[in-house]
Amino acid sequence: MELDFISLDEKYKNLEQLFSLLLTTACEHLNIKANVLVSLSLIDDNKIHEINKQYRGIDKSTDVISFAFLDGDKNRTKMLKSNKDVVLGDIYISFEHANAQALAYGHSLKREFSFLFIHGLLHLFGYDHIKEEDEKIMFPLQEEILAKGDFK
Repeated sequence: MELDFISLDEKYKNLEQLFSLLLTTACEHLNIKANVLVSLSLIDDNKIHEINKQYRGIDKSTDVISFAFLDGDKNRTKMLKSNKDVVLGDIYISFEHANAQALAYGHSLKREFSFLFIHGLLHLFGYDHIKEEDEKIMFPLQEEILAKGDFK
C-alpha cells in the first residue's frame, strides 16, 4: 500500500503515518490484495471549494472529495484482488472543515481526519451512499475499519 501525501499546512505533515496506517488497515479489512496507490491532499476551504465547483458543479466548500480512477471499470474487483499495482485515485480533505467538525462533534481532530480519509477511501474502492441500501453498507464499514485501530 502506498500513500502519496501532501499537506498545504505544515502543522498537518505529521499525519502521514496515521493515513498510511489507515490505508493498510482498510485494505486488510476489505481483503484487498493489490498494491494500491492513493494520493491524499490536505487543503484549505478555498481550494476544496474551487475543486468542488469545477468538478462537481457545487459552489461551496466541503469536507472531503474523492476522484476514483476506476469508477465504472468492470474489472475493479478483479484488479483489487490481484497482486498488481493499482492507482486508486485522489482524496482531498479540507483541514479547516476537519477542525470545525471535530469541534462540532466533540471528538478529536485525529478521529475526524481518520473518518474523512476512510470515507474518501471507500469511495475510491467503489462504495457509495447515494442510495439508502448503499449507505447501509458503507457507513457501518467505515466504523468497522475505524474500530480496528487507535484512530480516536
